[in-house]
Amino acid sequence: MKPFGYVRATSLQAAADAYAAHPGSRYLAGGTNLVDLMKLGVETPGALIDVSRLPLDEIRELPDGGLRVGATVRNSDLAADPLVRTRYPLLSLALLSGASGQLRNVATTGGNLLQRTRCGYFQDLSKPCNKREPGSGCGARDGLHRDHAVLGHSEHCIATHPSDMAVALAALDAEVELYGATGTTRTVAAAEFHRLPADRPEQDTVIRPGEIITAVILPGAAAGSLSLYRKARERASYAFALASVAVVLDLDEGRVRRVALAFGGLAHRPWRATTAEARLTGAVPSPDSVRAAVDAELARARPLRDNAYKIPLARNLACDAIAELAGTHPGSPATP
Repeated sequence: MKPFGYVRATSLQAAADAYAAHPGSRYLAGGTNLVDLMKLGVETPGALIDVSRLPLDEIRELPDGGLRVGATVRNSDLAADPLVRTRYPLLSLALLSGASGQLRNVATTGGNLLQRTRCGYFQDLSKPCNKREPGSGCGARDGLHRDHAVLGHSEHCIATHPSDMAVALAALDAEVELYGATGTTRTVAAAEFHRLPADRPEQDTVIRPGEIITAVILPGAAAGSLSLYRKARERASYAFALASVAVVLDLDEGRVRRVALAFGGLAHRPWRATTAEARLTGAVPSPDSVRAAVDAELARARPLRDNAYKIPLARNLACDAIAELAGTHPGSPATP
């Protein structure tokens, strides 16, 4: 590990000022991903700016019934919060399906969003990776890519984003609050916070240099809406998604009044399935109509040599989750 500086921020503005004073620095909260990447030599910040002690660890109810989740709220605390479990059960399910109990006790809301891909070529300095070293090539395209993207990838990068929480936030129409170097605050839709790779795969998100995630804003949950998170992985715990799905469903007399559907494990960012949503809205969620809607979304997939299996896997996860929420599945519906 290369030498680096350390600054403990006492305020948001002090953190932003420290970032400006230390080119190539990184913000540090839980550090469960950043520190690992530093050990591998993938991340080599000139300084770490510790924001873990800033007053950003509160979950607060908003007047519209939504929640403001501070950026340093631990994943385990967020998953266990009574309001989250009652109003946004898919978020709690998504958090509990990620990492391990020990890591969830340390990992933060902001850090979860900023974690980087687990692509082996990205983490191996001896291999080419455009995300790690722009212009070096993508070793995964002709190499090992069974776990990689089938949607939205480019010739420059086929990595997937690993966060389960981010997929749930995309389906919930959440927003990410950011504090800028000039003291200004802006919000970005969670579904748009992460980027597709195009020709700049090194840019994971739309965050600007020096900006700090301060909170995630969850809108008020509609009365009677149902939600569910499903994840397929190679072992029952402590594994990243081969494919996952987050669903929010609101029915009115047997028809879909509103549906939100997001996939994980298929793209460089959580994939909001707007084509499927449009086809399902107003329809009776029968097995045939749901499958047709999901197939219309997945028709955009461009699988590689070894990962075409992700398409039927994602289809089955989505159809099964929607059927369970709609009451057409033998399983029990999620808690409203």
